[in-house]
Amino acid sequence: MSTLPNCPKCNSSYTYEDGGLLICPECGHEWTLQAEAAAGEDVKTVKDAYGNVLQDGDTVTVIKDLKVKGSSSVVKMGTRVKNIRLVDGDHDIDCKIDGFGAMQLKSEFVKKI
Repeated sequence: MSTLPNCPKCNSSYTYEDGGLLICPECGHEWTLQAEAAAGEDVKTVKDAYGNVLQDGDTVTVIKDLKVKGSSSVVKMGTRVKNIRLVDGDHDIDCKIDGFGAMQLKSEFVKKI
């Protein structure tokens, strides 16, 4: 007997197959195997300078002095940044740094704590 995946909505293990659909009897959610495979491929992983996977809410440390664009200020090496938020784009991290305010950082210049 083949093993079917758990329901993506309620995580029920009682899913069954009906034609090309997978159905959850507990919450009534219907989906296809192709949709589940495509959903797994869309997840973008963001890694720090040492290859550790970053997640929303992590605390990181800056590993290099970074010049602040449009200012003469510098974010010093070793600065701790709490509660990061991952975003799409060239700068992967949105955060607030004490003394500087809201900033965007590249993940290649931080280390996960």
